[in-house]
Amino acid sequence: MKKILIIGDGDTFKRFIHRVSQTYTSENMYYVVETKANKHKDINPARFKFFEFDPTSFHKLSNLLKMEFAQVIVVMQKQSDALHTIKNIRVLKKQLRIIVLSKWSFENEDPNVVVINANEILSSRLIDYLPNVPVIAQNVGLGEGEIMEVSVPFGSSFVYRHIGVIEQKEWRIVAIYRNRKLIMPDRRRMIHPNDTLLLIGEPSVLKSVYLAIKRELGQFPEPFGSNLYLYLDMNLLNFKTTQKLINRALFVQNKLNKTLIIRVTNPNNFETLWQIKAYRSSSVIIEIEFDGKNLKEKLLQDIKIFHIGLIMVSKEIFADYETRLNLYETKIPVLKLSSKPFSSLRDTAIILGDNRDLEKISSTIFDIAQQMNFNLELYNYLNEHQESKEQVIEHFTNLSNLFSKNIKVIKETQNPIKLLRKRENFLQIVPFTRHTTRKRVHSLLSANSEKLYFKLDEYHQIFIPIQT
Repeated sequence: MKKILIIGDGDTFKRFIHRVSQTYTSENMYYVVETKANKHKDINPARFKFFEFDPTSFHKLSNLLKMEFAQVIVVMQKQSDALHTIKNIRVLKKQLRIIVLSKWSFENEDPNVVVINANEILSSRLIDYLPNVPVIAQNVGLGEGEIMEVSVPFGSSFVYRHIGVIEQKEWRIVAIYRNRKLIMPDRRRMIHPNDTLLLIGEPSVLKSVYLAIKRELGQFPEPFGSNLYLYLDMNLLNFKTTQKLINRALFVQNKLNKTLIIRVTNPNNFETLWQIKAYRSSSVIIEIEFDGKNLKEKLLQDIKIFHIGLIMVSKEIFADYETRLNLYETKIPVLKLSSKPFSSLRDTAIILGDNRDLEKISSTIFDIAQQMNFNLELYNYLNEHQESKEQVIEHFTNLSNLFSKNIKVIKETQNPIKLLRKRENFLQIVPFTRHTTRKRVHSLLSANSEKLYFKLDEYHQIFIPIQT
């Protein structure tokens, strides 16, 4: 049985003794020194021995220190009393571990003295009650932020997502608290609004996860970036096509209310160039590149400089294999503009696949539909495996109820691509995965709708990278 010496006075000291008496362990024996005797309720006399004297008196304290203690805890109101008490202990016990509660500026060079700053503890506890600030465990683990508690707001991208589709690298959801009850997570468990998630992971990773959970709809193209980018290669486009692309980009800009950067490469006609420059305004930036050879380097440079969140290109540019691969590697959404009018768009079409990628980008899909005022249509090909599709439909249905955004689930026994090719106009939303970077000739015999995106090449398509 370990002997613990507790020395102190005041209200904090009395509350601490009460808490100690309520602890589970029966392996410790407590020797309590009070400057003035207090009445303590529900104290086990077999575990507590009380003494009444002034611990700043070396003579009185030295008699008690003839026993061997595992550690000493000092909780005193006056700084001078605490310092004299520690000094008395050190005369007789050079290596004894001392924990002292400090409400003052306490300079300590003794490695066996642990100073607990009361002001720091109180201020950190108050911060826990601020909105939009993560709650970090202070006294568990390393106390460096590797254990975090986060409440999930309405509109979060995590709402109504199944835990199994949330990629958790270097972090984990280890518990869910809902209606003051603990729920153990599993892959099929769905996150609800106002849930509190207990997370464990690398502190730097958890900071990013926290921001992702707190991000609400109405922010697109965030979190990818804050501005829009139109890429024009004049070697592939005539002025008439260029003008239509710019007008469509301006329509998107008006809906999303962001700055538009127009990157013109390989300008081959000065008259056309001057006509493009006429679009320049306070919210439209024109950038000209006379050598458009190193597209990837220029893209990455512009993304960093202008904080790009959505890249817009023509279908001719997206059709190029190397360009498509470069666009995929940027990890930025790409809007491929076709020859059809954009301002008349009313519907978005989403073809359900046999994986859960759509659930991973669902918040972005709803964000786009909400800001552009588009209807959402889910196409379910019934001849394919249904279990994962039903979970995605459940997820989208819950989100539609949450955001009052209607969705239409269309069940089809024929391939949805054939059905959609009969439509007049729509925007297709496609997960931007490795499947879409493959050369078209290698995908002709595939049944994967992501690989066959080019079958709907005459329609506008937006490719959204999978966010983890």
